[in-house]
Amino acid sequence: MFDPMYMLMMVPALLLAGIASLMVKLTFSKYSKVRAYSGMTGAQAAERMMRSNGIYDVTIEQTHGFLSDHYDPSKKVLRLSPDVYQSNSLAAIGVACHEAGHALQHATQYAPLMLRSTLVPVTQFSSMFAFYVFFGGLLFRIQPLLYVGCALFAAAFVFAVVTLPVEWDASARAKQHMVMSGIVSPGQERDAGRVLNAAFLTYLAAAVSSLMTLLYYLMRAGIIGGGRNRD
Repeated sequence: MFDPMYMLMMVPALLLAGIASLMVKLTFSKYSKVRAYSGMTGAQAAERMMRSNGIYDVTIEQTHGFLSDHYDPSKKVLRLSPDVYQSNSLAAIGVACHEAGHALQHATQYAPLMLRSTLVPVTQFSSMFAFYVFFGGLLFRIQPLLYVGCALFAAAFVFAVVTLPVEWDASARAKQHMVMSGIVSPGQERDAGRVLNAAFLTYLAAAVSSLMTLLYYLMRAGIIGGGRNRD
């Protein structure tokens, strides 16, 4: 089922993903060597940011993996990777406060975050079965199955798009409260923010990749482009 058209359409997304990944690694590496004004570790910074905003029911745990940091709204747990949890660098502070920003979103019922949480099970299902449903429709020439497969790919795209304002807003909250809470000095805010800006590019790349994937399968199904699905 190799299709050169698919590879051609995915080139922009692959290039953007590669650039984003490189920028994240380079930026994190650069600012992991710069100590934050307060001397706080990432875990302490996240805790201060949440406490200063009246959030006391979120626990902070250390997890495994490089930049595996995330906030789990279902369990109200903020998990930080070792390089973020234990470090007092600007890079660690930026990432930790970004995740604390998600906790603030959850506490204020930020609509895009609530929508994304609702879409999680749908997206998990679509990521597992979209290709198989579409391939079944292509193999057995069952047009409705092609449409269902495209709908599943569309669900993944919607999730990627909804993720963009969620991540951007979490970074904006982090940039604001890092200074307000005395975690970084006003002069360090921009440098800490650069780590977050680089990380946002990875979500943008994921959205572009999801869009190009959806467009490809819509084309294969004959829904756009006036073409018919090919063997």
